[in-house]
Parts: sequence; C-alpha cells; structure tokens
Amino acid sequence: MDAYHQLIATIALTMGASWAAGINLYATIGILGFLGATGNIILPEQLHVLQNPLVIGAAALMYVVEFFADKTPGIDTGWDTIHTFIRIPAGVMLAAGAVGEMNPAIVIVAGILGGTISATSHSLKAGSRIMINTSPEPFSNWAASALEDVAVIAGLWTALHHPTIFIGLFVLFLVMAIWLLPKLWRGIKALFMRLKQCCTTPVHPPPANDNELMKPPVK
Repeated sequence: MDAYHQLIATIALTMGASWAAGINLYATIGILGFLGATGNIILPEQLHVLQNPLVIGAAALMYVVEFFADKTPGIDTGWDTIHTFIRIPAGVMLAAGAVGEMNPAIVIVAGILGGTISATSHSLKAGSRIMINTSPEPFSNWAASALEDVAVIAGLWTALHHPTIFIGLFVLFLVMAIWLLPKLWRGIKALFMRLKQCCTTPVHPPPANDNELMKPPVK
C-alpha cells in the first residue's frame, strides 16, 4: 500500500509541477523550493536544487516582476510569448526531476509528458489573455491574473497533500483543454484576420467635384 501511495504522490507531483509551470513558473519554483527548504515536503533528490536560497530568492524576484507584467494589458501577451521558450522546457525538467531515481526510460517519458502538460496550460493561459486583451478595460486582466496565481497555489497544495483529488481534477482540466483550445485558436485566428483587414483597407481617392467633371478633356 505504501508503494501505491508513493506512486500516486509521484504522479501528482509530476503533473502538478509541469501544469503549474505552464501558468506561473516562478511561483511554482518558489513554492516547491520554500516548502522543501522548510521541511514541509520532501522533494526528490533531483529537485533538491530548488531548495537553494539563491534559487528561491531568484524565483521570488521574478515572481514580483511577473506579478506586475502579467496584469498589464498587452505586456502580458508579450511576456507570455517570451516565456513560451522558458515555461515549457522548465516543465520538462520539473517533471523529469519529480519522478526521482527511476529507470531512465521513465524519466524520459515523464519529461515528454511534462512538456506536453506545461505546453497545454501555457497555451490556455496565453490564448485566453489574447482574447481578454480585446477588451479596453484592465480589470479583466487583473482578475484573470489573480485567478491564475490562486490556481497555481491551490493546485500545488492539492497535488502535494491530496494527490488523488488532484489527479481527478487534472483529468477534468485535460477534458476542458481539449474542448477549449480549438475554440481559442479559432477566436485568435478570427481576431488576427480582422486586424489584417483593418490594416489593408484600400484608400480610395476623393470623388471629383462637378467643376472637374465639366472640364473638357485636354488634347
């Protein structure tokens, strides 16, 4: 039974860390590192580096930067674009490290799945922000960013303390992602098509007045 619970806990940590990294990487690293350093959780040996005070401090500093960037319309989309190349590889490494000392094949599989999971959560976050930015008021950005922060904290807490519940919620997340991602893609595509049409609208010359129409043609 202990082996079963350990397996469930490892799966929950693997999925939880990669899922949270796709939404807010710095909060994920900071929370895991702080909890591990204070003895509230026991991290796998491969993730012990997260407990280093320098790593925790850097994650906290970058979280503060992201806290403000993520709540500014337009800047949040630019931030997400840059972090496409940061969150997904980090999700791979966190997932691979979360499985601990296992068969190298299992580590590789965990990394592949972790990258896919972090890419999915990142795509949902970034795609929804593009659509939210079509609204001129900033309050929807603030609300979305705050909900994302709460979701990361609550999700990691659930994964660490109630892994079975987290796995069930994670399955629901995958179902929602499969349903929502195509809709987001169509919405973003339609938005860019409208922007393209606005930028390429031909400018017609002003109509000639009556005097110009009555002038005889120049021979």
